[in-house]
Amino acid sequence: MEGARTEKDYFMHWYRLHRERVIVAIADFHGGPAQLVDRAVAAKKEQLYEARRGRGRPYDEIWCVFDVDDHPNRDDAIERAIHDGINIAVSNPCFELWCILHYEDQTAYIDRRRAQRRAEELLRCSKALTQQALDALTDRYGGAVRRAVHLDEKHRKDGSPPRSNPSSDVWRVVDRIHPRHRST
Repeated sequence: MEGARTEKDYFMHWYRLHRERVIVAIADFHGGPAQLVDRAVAAKKEQLYEARRGRGRPYDEIWCVFDVDDHPNRDDAIERAIHDGINIAVSNPCFELWCILHYEDQTAYIDRRRAQRRAEELLRCSKALTQQALDALTDRYGGAVRRAVHLDEKHRKDGSPPRSNPSSDVWRVVDRIHPRHRST
């Protein structure tokens, strides 16, 4: 995971809600997309090696979650992840867009700073998500998914490249943690 605080709080909240059916492990490593994918690929290979030696079972899925930012080699990292069976969830411009989508539509281009400010206004907290903010995000999850999917459809119709600004597919990770939670 690229971000250090907000993303971890968010995913750990979902894990705590559904720990009876899934195990979520978040690596302590933080970095850009290329570094995350490199680490994920190495971890996957190590787990498969250990499983072949009879030492445990590899994870069913490995995800890399990151923002678009201005990371060099981002597209190469995405291609490598896909090639090596690593799942990715990308937010453009940043994870805070995903938080905004829980509350409202955001169909126009938005820069990182504006998205972060708007998320803080809506959530009434900053990078450290409060329990109140986490509960509100959980309650509004279905609307966020609909808005995110709508953005993907909008970009396809416009002829925009996948994952254009604004977009987020963080919902794909959450749906893997608890797919029945999603309301349509």
